[in-house]
Amino acid sequence: MAKKSFAQLIKSSDVPVLVDFYADWCGPCQTMSPVVSEMAKEYSGALKVIKVNVDKNQAAAINYQVRSIPTFILFDRGKQIWKQGGIIPTREFRKILDQKLKLNK
Repeated sequence: MAKKSFAQLIKSSDVPVLVDFYADWCGPCQTMSPVVSEMAKEYSGALKVIKVNVDKNQAAAINYQVRSIPTFILFDRGKQIWKQGGIIPTREFRKILDQKLKLNK
């Protein structure tokens, strides 16, 4: 099976896709990594999480105007519905996702 392109991944998903644009050398990205992993587990089934290394995928970063890292973009059927950069506290991240995914917890 051929590997899906980034665009195919975000358009063909049955659930919204959270993309974490990061780099291995980025301190704030390392700070956010466990938070992103926690969100992936917590929202499993309601959300797909993809990590994109900007050093290896510069075209995707340029295409989505990622100016700083980490940057998080939430897509629903290929449409960007939310974008935010920097460190986001876990509680705030959860609140944003609940709101954007319209989950009633």
